[in-house]
Amino acid sequence: MKSIDPEKTAHQLIAFINDVFRKEGYTNAVIGVSGGIDSAISCTLAVRALGATHIYPVLLPYGKLNNQGTRDAQMMMKWLKIPEEHVRTVDIQPMVDAAVKTIDSAMDEGRRGNIMARMRMVVLYDLAKAMPALVVGTENKTEHLLGYYTKFGDEASDVEPLRQLYKTQVYELARYLDIPKKILAKPPTAGLWEGQTDEGEFGFTYREVDEVLFLHFEKQLSKEAIFQKGYKKKTTKRMWWWIEKGSFKDRVPFTPRGN
Repeated sequence: MKSIDPEKTAHQLIAFINDVFRKEGYTNAVIGVSGGIDSAISCTLAVRALGATHIYPVLLPYGKLNNQGTRDAQMMMKWLKIPEEHVRTVDIQPMVDAAVKTIDSAMDEGRRGNIMARMRMVVLYDLAKAMPALVVGTENKTEHLLGYYTKFGDEASDVEPLRQLYKTQVYELARYLDIPKKILAKPPTAGLWEGQTDEGEFGFTYREVDEVLFLHFEKQLSKEAIFQKGYKKKTTKRMWWWIEKGSFKDRVPFTPRGN
């Protein structure tokens, strides 16, 4: 897996954010913060690009689920010296529960999780519209290549600073930015149900999958060629299941070809 130059990467991403906001004519950013590493870094980069007084973080808990994430997000906002009056908390539970009850009260955790992610998107874009502001996203390259996101949910944004960084590279950048160790040490989670973690849901670690994704997408190696390098077949097959399962998200919507 290729390491990054974190100092150079940080300067490039700060300049990128600055450039987008300048060209689009916006000065304020809305960002959903979860207490996890990706939102912590996106928020830190936005603060350094635009200034803390132009950042409007939104905490979007589902009731008391993942209370620790909410507390960690609040700690992170204080660490970044973002004005307290700019930090807003919106409990999405009433909206989600109403949607679930209306659509199908027997839906499984996966469907409910998608509704939660899309409700968060609704809140972020409504608040951005009211300001006006751009929505800064928190998606990394590993999640995107695995399709580990809800379409029109947590992948919806106006600016994606981390989309070109694998998760292991995100950690490199986090250490350079001096993100609090409490955030760094947490198991990554989408916080969509009790006890959920990314790696637990995957069946492999980010470090394992980043090596395989890098070989396949950057070095253009086939699945068979990667097997021959000695990677565990069971684990690699599980990774390919995720890649193929989520690949349709990059292909839709399907549209008719022009004449």
